[in-house]
Amino acid sequence: MEGTNPVNKKLAAALSGGAVLVLALTGCTSSSADDKNDALNTWAKQVCDAVQPQAKKIAAANAAIQKETSDNSTPAEVQKTDAQAFQDMSDAYKAIGAAVNKAGAPNVDNGQKKQQDAVKELNDLGASYASLKKQVDGLDTKDQAKFADGLKNIATQLDKLSKTGNDALKNLEEGDVGKAMAQQPSCKSAAGSASATQG
Repeated sequence: MEGTNPVNKKLAAALSGGAVLVLALTGCTSSSADDKNDALNTWAKQVCDAVQPQAKKIAAANAAIQKETSDNSTPAEVQKTDAQAFQDMSDAYKAIGAAVNKAGAPNVDNGQKKQQDAVKELNDLGASYASLKKQVDGLDTKDQAKFADGLKNIATQLDKLSKTGNDALKNLEEGDVGKAMAQQPSCKSAAGSASATQG
């Protein structure tokens, strides 16, 4: 059973990179927003309030996988935990995408395109984690070597996922949008819960 742990550690390391995506969505800049742009502040509050519970969900999913790496877990236990974590992440990213979609375009240059690109990216992320969940569900827990190989493949995909896929989010949060989001207590809180999973 110990054979799964080094591989699952790799999985956990790749997953902690995924928390960066949440940080990208929580406007971690600290400059002051322009008070006269009430419409943008309202938009930021709507998005941040929706992001906060989802960021906590993603952080909890990360933590669950991290915990499996420190326990001497059986392949079946690892499979169950990882599958649930990927499902939670998939649901969370889709929910954030829905929230950004519902909020509409922010009141900035190219706001509509930035918003639509970010929604597509979030939905793609949700689909990617749903695909990983299916792959974990399909792993053979009775064959230790095959299970370890399967996890290694998933960790590689996760690693790629954590390094790509948040360009549109960064674009959405450039300039005034980021400043407005940084003012929102719920975004600060979401950023805190996401960064806690990275240490």
